[in-house]
Amino acid sequence: MTIDRRMLLRGMGRATAAGVIGAALAAGNSGRPPTAARAERPTRPRPRPATPWATAQPAVVPRAVWQTHPMPPHRPELSATTVKAVFIHHTNSGNNYSRREVPNLIRFLSDDHMERRGWDDVGYNFFVDRTGTIYEGRSGGITHPVVGAHTLGFNVGTVGIAAIGSYGSGSAVPAPMLEALARLAAWKLGLYGVDPRGTTTLVSTNDGSKYPKGKQAVFHTISGHCDGYWTRCPGSGLYTRLPQIRERAARLQGRTDAPS
Repeated sequence: MTIDRRMLLRGMGRATAAGVIGAALAAGNSGRPPTAARAERPTRPRPRPATPWATAQPAVVPRAVWQTHPMPPHRPELSATTVKAVFIHHTNSGNNYSRREVPNLIRFLSDDHMERRGWDDVGYNFFVDRTGTIYEGRSGGITHPVVGAHTLGFNVGTVGIAAIGSYGSGSAVPAPMLEALARLAAWKLGLYGVDPRGTTTLVSTNDGSKYPKGKQAVFHTISGHCDGYWTRCPGSGLYTRLPQIRERAARLQGRTDAPS
């Protein structure tokens, strides 16, 4: 995704939430009630019981840190029955930001999705900043398989994680960000017994993706946005690090065997 950094930083004079972030990291999930999300038709939500590959849930900063205005009225959020893959994105909004600025950056991204694109909520399920801090994105509960709006045609049964920054050719990806991406992917995939080094078959729900509606396609269980859509996201700098993220996530799940 591409967005004008000047728009993102407009109004950054608002009070930041740096102190709230620390408290949120200690508190973990916000426990806020589910809100809406516009996406493909789902089935009934409910995560499956933990598997032998489930790993510890990383600390996640709740929406309350960046969502400073009430959500508009909308339908209940859409959820799948499982998580089969993770899609990695970048926001393409520049890397020269401080941790204090991140809540404002996420809020402006959310406003772009809702006001300009007309979505019911921000498209990504999670955000990760360059310090390795993880933020709750789309509403509905971080432990649930909430259907996002991040990879057209392949939002059902997948998780969208946006790396905050621009990671095109020659861009270095901070080590804390890589570690956080691996930990988040290991946890979400592990809840459903999914090997981060493996592959999975997804069915396109939209002709606007790389694959016609109804077409089956095989993806890495940790893929880049560009694998399912005509885009350079998450940037070649981050895309080339996906094998490293897969291996690290598998180790975090305790896997030592061959990929499944």
